Amino acid sequence: MDFNMVGPAIVLGLGCIGSAIGCGIAGMALHAVISRVEENHGKFIGMSAMPSSQSIYGFLLMLLMKNHIKLGTLSPISAIGVGLFVGLAIMFSAIYQGMCAASGIQASAKQPAIIGKCFATLGIVESFALFAFVFALLII
Repeated sequence: MDFNMVGPAIVLGLGCIGSAIGCGIAGMALHAVISRVEENHGKFIGMSAMPSSQSIYGFLLMLLMKNHIKLGTLSPISAIGVGLFVGLAIMFSAIYQGMCAASGIQASAKQPAIIGKCFATLGIVESFALFAFVFALLII
């Protein structure tokens, strides 16, 4: 078994776990709201899907880390450290983005005019996953 790819697997796994949890949390709120309101379903669906982007960050980092390990510019032990801590940052960002999306879906169902503000807060939470992704690129 090749243990060199543990770090890339960690970052991918944690990113996907976070996205699944975040989308699940937001999806539960989505189901409750679309059963009560007649419009804006597409915006609510878009809001509930936002935590899925963190799995893309994990996937891209996995590919880049794999290539750097194969080139010898990233040691497998360093990749585990990067994969674990950047993966955790991405995972928690996705989970909390799902929580924000759930409350945003509920709030904008009551007051449709605030949906843009709700999307803005989701972007703020997303930015921390993006920061972790960019910082990982700088250190690998």
